[in-house]
Amino acid sequence: MKIKLLVAVAATVLASSAMAQSAFQGFYGQLATGYESNSASNLNYTGTQSSQPNDTWNTSSQTFGGAALVLGAGYNYSVAPKWLVGVGIDYSALSQKSSAYSSSAGSTTLSGSTLQTSNRFNIFVTPGYEIDKDKLVYLKAGYSSVSIQQQTATTYKNATSSGPLVNTNSTSTQGGYVVGLGYKQIITGGIYGFAEGNYMSYGKPSFSVTQTDGYKLTSNPSLNSYQLLIGVGYKF
Repeated sequence: MKIKLLVAVAATVLASSAMAQSAFQGFYGQLATGYESNSASNLNYTGTQSSQPNDTWNTSSQTFGGAALVLGAGYNYSVAPKWLVGVGIDYSALSQKSSAYSSSAGSTTLSGSTLQTSNRFNIFVTPGYEIDKDKLVYLKAGYSSVSIQQQTATTYKNATSSGPLVNTNSTSTQGGYVVGLGYKQIITGGIYGFAEGNYMSYGKPSFSVTQTDGYKLTSNPSLNSYQLLIGVGYKF
């Protein structure tokens, strides 16, 4: 009788554990697309040359973006009934480039500068709550890294002359943070669909270019980005 009772208790515990197992617990891989927008500000150049006062080249803020393609992977841990904590990483596979923009100092204009973002990585944690066995909402927070490339102005023009500048591309990898909010829903088996919104902010790179006459241009742009994504994934 005791053996039968132990077997019955064990079977009940195992059955309860199986029923309590979250559909989202474990390893996952996913792919998303959508829209990415980048906002760059503080784009003014400072011009310096020996024994001369500094110049300020006024530049408007720039917003640029396009289609996003984001690959992700991670693992979700069940920490309490209906609650999970995930760790993950994702990579934005498409670069984004601004249109050419101009800067001005008095009557002189620099034209042809551009900014480009690429190789964006996010490493994050995702606390989540199961609405029911097939639906999960989650927050996202962590570290973000992106490569920022600036092509300096390629031509100048004033009231009396115009000509080329040194054409230089400068690249800097900047770290920052990512915060987001998402929703996942099981479609069938381990396949799920999801929607996610992310906001990212980064440190200021330092870019500079020196002309052949020794005149130096420097800038320290600020970059903030957001992504609106939809995608599919598979929970292994």
